This record gives sequence, C-alpha cells and structure tokens, in this order.
Amino acid sequence: MNNPSWLKDGLSHIWLPYTQMQTMTAPIPAIATKESRIYLADGRELIDGIASWWTACHGYNHPYIYKKAEEQLREMPHIMFGGIVHEPALRLASRLAKILPDNLNHVFFSDSGSVAVEVALKMAMQYWLNKGDTKRKKLLAFRGGYHGDTMATMAICDPEEGMHSLFTGILPEHYIVDLPKDEESIARFDLFLEQHHSGIAAIITEPLIQGAGGMLFHSPEVLKRLRYFADKYNLLLIFDEIFTGFGRTGSMFAFEQANVAPDIITLSKALTGGTMALAATVATTSIFNSFLSDNPIHALMHGPTFMANPLACACALASLDLFEQENRLEQVAKISQQMTDELAPCRALPGVKDVRVMGAVGVVELEKITDMNKLKSQLLEQNVWIRPFRNIVYLTPAFTITPKELQNLTAAIYKVLSQAI
Repeated sequence: MNNPSWLKDGLSHIWLPYTQMQTMTAPIPAIATKESRIYLADGRELIDGIASWWTACHGYNHPYIYKKAEEQLREMPHIMFGGIVHEPALRLASRLAKILPDNLNHVFFSDSGSVAVEVALKMAMQYWLNKGDTKRKKLLAFRGGYHGDTMATMAICDPEEGMHSLFTGILPEHYIVDLPKDEESIARFDLFLEQHHSGIAAIITEPLIQGAGGMLFHSPEVLKRLRYFADKYNLLLIFDEIFTGFGRTGSMFAFEQANVAPDIITLSKALTGGTMALAATVATTSIFNSFLSDNPIHALMHGPTFMANPLACACALASLDLFEQENRLEQVAKISQQMTDELAPCRALPGVKDVRVMGAVGVVELEKITDMNKLKSQLLEQNVWIRPFRNIVYLTPAFTITPKELQNLTAAIYKVLSQAI
C-alpha cells in the first residue's frame, strides 16, 4: 500500500492549506490513528506531537467519545437549528455555561474557530448599534495575534508578522497595538485608549499564548490589565480561547489564571476532543439582553447551516465527561514538567533563541529556519509528526500521551536541531 491509487488520483485535484502547491513537498498519506499515533500508507508509524492542530486532547479514537458518537449517529446525525432544538445542543450549552464564569450564560454555536470569532466581532459591533451608538466601528487587537483566516478575522491578525499581509488595503482597518506588558507599553496603551476609545467596540486577545502568531507567551497580569482598561473605557473584552481553551495552558481555560472574565469568549479546536468540527461563542447576559427587542432588526442575524450539529455536540459532551473523569489537568502538569526538563538542553544549541513551556505547549524558538522543508523531513525521519512554522518548533501533544512517547518527541527535536539546518 506504498502508493495507494487514491493518493495519486486525488492530489491532482486537492488544494491544500497554507501550501504553495507549485513548490510543495508531497504530503504524507495517513490511513489510521490511535491514541498519540498516526499510521501511514507506507507502513510507518508516527508519534503525533501536535495533536492535529491542538484538537485531539484525549488522543485519537478515544473509545468513550467513539461510543457516544456512534449512539448519536444512529439517532440523529444532523438537523437544522432554525426553529428546532435538540438535547445534545441544549445540554452542551448548559454545561459550557456551568464551567464558565457565572455571567457567561449564552452560547451561540458554529462550526469553526474563525466563524466563532466572526460571530464574536459581530456581536460586539451590534451590541453598540442596538444601544444606539453608531460611532464604534473599530476593533482593537494586538501584534503577534492570530484569530483566523476569514476576512473579518484576518483584519484583526498581526498585519506585519502574520500571513495576511497580501490583503493590506483590502481588509477593514482596525487598531493593532502592543500588549500592555511593561510600564512603557501600559502607558502607551492607556493613552491610545484615552484618545480612541469612543470609536472602539471591543478589545480581543488570545489569553496567555498567542498561538499561530509565534507561540508568544504573556503573563496573567496582562489579562488583568486588559480587563481594567476595558472597564475604564467602557469597552467589551473578547478572549479568543480557541487554541488555549480546554486545558492547553494548564487550567481549563487560560483566563482562569488571571481571575478575570471576558464579556465574550470563543471556543473550538479541543471542544469535541478533536473528532468533529464545532465552535462556540459565549456571551454575557448583558450582551444577550441588548439583542432582545420588539424590533426584528435587533436580532443576531447569523446561522451557520451545520451549527449545533447533534453529532458534534455529542462528542463535545463526551469530551467534557473525560475532563471530569480522567483528571486531564494533572496530566497536563506532568507533560509541562517533562517538556520543561527535556527541552531545556536545546538552549545550548547554536541558533536557538529561546525555549519556553506553558502547560502542554512546548516551544523552541530559533533565530531563523533557513530550509523549512529540510527541517520537516529531518523530523519525519525520526518517526515523529512535528510541524514547525516561521522560526518555531513546537509541541502541543495529546494530554494522554505516554512519558516515553513524549520523550521520543523531545529527543527528536534535540537531535534534529543539533544538526545543521
């Protein structure tokens, strides 16, 4: 099965993500997954170091999620969510409200992280419109940030460091500033808001870790400052926890480490344990109430076709069960310590700029990667699945990964980076 027919036939028709199709290295064909393993058509077996873009937090093919998905598949795999509701969606909305702070009570489902952020932005803008304030046409986001690839979300990503610079002049222009990390940046941030707050609808950030922008870490104190300034200048605060939510940073949600809460939160990726596409935008009661009116135009006019998909909701409920039953946060703490210990020797390697770990996120930042395809090939030769980007080699493994598997991943990184790249 080294060269299955579907591979050759299909590659001429597929358009792959984040890929220059003319110069790409051929992708590897996967035929099966299990726990932290990916099985390839050529017989190789890889240890997955990134849990399918951070989604498979319980590992692949978890039998409990599989069982719940199978039960739901037999009953009702999908039904429209317009004028009809169903048990999996309502139970999931209730459970999300229960594990989030008291005032985050209203859940809008969609089917991808980018759309969840689009909905959050739309909610924030319309919140002010419904209150009669038509001046707030801007959003405030941060350098190093990433919030998705759809048009509205591209407009709030870092315009210089991100992947969307080609669209400069096409996208709406919002405010992109530095995170208030130190005295100087705090003072600049305060002055900026003093001058511009009346035209801003909301502040949006990824709490604790700016993921695709470079796995950039910041302290919980930054989130406290954002909450303070949002309150001071009467702005909504959005936390994009699509990457950081569901245990990835060491707490169930990253914002918990700051003991503050947003007005809107976006969730996806690990929401279903990496099994189905599902996302949620959760808002406070105050925001929800601003949409209640006798005027139909004040409603939130948004409705993804597959929103609240029953099959995906059943998987998400099963995933939440596993967080309660199998002590995932304790596993994350052990992964964090092991990565801290085992990635530390990389600091001494030539070309390494930084090594950092938070929760189940381990990062080796290089001065530069001169040959990305070569680096990816060298890692693949170690029978691991690790996908560096920009100047970052990172690990975001499943929380159920074994210590030996994790050791294989960290050893592979050290071995490959010890070679000329």
